[in-house]
Amino acid sequence: MENMAETEGLRTKSTLICAPIMADTVDQMLLHMNSAKSSGADLVEIRFDSLKGSGTHEDIKTLIESCPLPTLFTYRPTWEGGQYDGDEQSRLAALKLAMELGADHIDVELQAVDEFKNLTRGDKPTKCKLIVSSHNYQNTPSLEDLESLVARIQSTGADIVKIATMAVDITDVARIFHVTAHSQVPIISMAMGERGLISRLLSPKFGGYLTFATLGRGKESAPGQPTIRDLLDVFNFRQIAPDTKVYGIIGKPVGHSKSPMLYNKAFRSIGFNGVYVHLLVDNVKNFLETYSSTDYAGFSCTIPHKEAVVECCDEVDPVAKSIGAVNCVIRRQDDGKLYGCNTDYVGAITAIEDGLRASGVQDGSNGSPLAGRLFVVIGAGGAGKALAYGAKAKGARIVIANRTYERARELAEIIGGKALSLADLSTYNPEDGMILANTTSIGMQPNFDETPVSKEALKSYALVFDAVYTPKITRLLREAGECGALIVTGVEMFIGQAYEQYEKFTGLPGKHLRSYLGRLWQSIDCVGYSWKMGQHGCSSFQDPSYLMLYTETEGFKAAREHGGGNTNSCLCIICIFGFLMVKIDYCHMIFFCKIVLGIK
Repeated sequence: MENMAETEGLRTKSTLICAPIMADTVDQMLLHMNSAKSSGADLVEIRFDSLKGSGTHEDIKTLIESCPLPTLFTYRPTWEGGQYDGDEQSRLAALKLAMELGADHIDVELQAVDEFKNLTRGDKPTKCKLIVSSHNYQNTPSLEDLESLVARIQSTGADIVKIATMAVDITDVARIFHVTAHSQVPIISMAMGERGLISRLLSPKFGGYLTFATLGRGKESAPGQPTIRDLLDVFNFRQIAPDTKVYGIIGKPVGHSKSPMLYNKAFRSIGFNGVYVHLLVDNVKNFLETYSSTDYAGFSCTIPHKEAVVECCDEVDPVAKSIGAVNCVIRRQDDGKLYGCNTDYVGAITAIEDGLRASGVQDGSNGSPLAGRLFVVIGAGGAGKALAYGAKAKGARIVIANRTYERARELAEIIGGKALSLADLSTYNPEDGMILANTTSIGMQPNFDETPVSKEALKSYALVFDAVYTPKITRLLREAGECGALIVTGVEMFIGQAYEQYEKFTGLPGKHLRSYLGRLWQSIDCVGYSWKMGQHGCSSFQDPSYLMLYTETEGFKAAREHGGGNTNSCLCIICIFGFLMVKIDYCHMIFFCKIVLGIK
């Protein structure tokens, strides 16, 4: 297992992007095919089993001849995870017809391939590639069993081998990578589910023939498929090569993280040969032991692994060791050893200090505006430890509040502070002008309405910080602002620690990227812009930097496209939603644009 995930792919051609086309009608399929082409797909998979009713021979002819891209024709039966539950001979005859009508690929299940070859008598147009597939929706077999399966498929005379398994753990994907890299024929291989996402994203690194990507979320033909847009725009799929270094964010949950968007944009802007991915990890020790190659060069670490990963590192920075939590792991390229450090407290404490200084608070004798302040930390996990440590080092008096009082007490004793249960925090107001820092996941999407402390209790705080950054303005921050407190978002902490990690990942100076990362982040979340626009008023329209930031948002693009092309009108719409604190996606923005601007 140790070196299972480090071998480079044997194929040299680029991995293709295939868009699965599933729809009720032929007309809908044709529309989706054109969308796939405009989105950047290389070919489409015609999922004929998704059509409502029995598809006709004429339907097959229309779909193949009218498709603007090369085709992969699939007619998946229910016994292999598809939707077709009719006569098997009719299904195989449809596959044969698709082949004869010019399909570029046809997918035949391993269980049915002998019968299909008997039907066709071994005759096959040279143009058409036979994919023989096997799907396992329960687990990922052992390496020995996978190699045996690939050999069985190859022995059928398949032009392309396809295996799809279910990733029960992210370490299962290492076996998929191994068989992909060592296949003697073109191979399509993937581990389905969120834990198997990297099998799809990193397919070019290991020589996969193609990977499946959808037109949009909710249109997946199998669990764990990314969108075409994410592959191309977020993960730089076309730039991934056998020698590309892999970075990622280790967490559970992790799918909400914006880190891949930030790092991959930065990598691409400087031509750095790396890709940053989501890593849904259950056991961090097993993960690091399985992916031990120097190709896996660095990781950000988030909830709940920041403390457990300390013991996995060969060397830990003294500050991180004192905190007892690591949020950044670097694999040294010379010896493969793991070095752990903590950049959380740097970004968060700096952002909080900057907020206080901007409001007129003077530095104390130690050079920090936190000196002598009562600093309340919600959470006793890795991030809580980091902030408590950082604030203590700046001269603050520390209070730890946690759902479990014992954990709060343990950390308070280590740091030298006071402990509270989270329930007691709502009535804790010994003085005015306190600082509050939430380091838990309370209020993170999709739980937008949750908050760790009552609005009434927030009146005693001069500044409130929330490490949650999805959404940018949480309920906690919104209510704190309504109570008159300064607010500091998790984005500031995110960018601060990302800046530090970027330098460690790339070995390049990251100072010139600070404004780039901040600007890029602001283009991600329409709510953040809308809220800021609402705070600053419409005069912000005259600020070129604001205009550029707003015009990069999805909300603006939708408003521009469907709002008559008037920039100010579009920005006004976004501003309205900023005041209302409503998160608007592309489709809903189109709807509201039409209402507000009176467009048909």
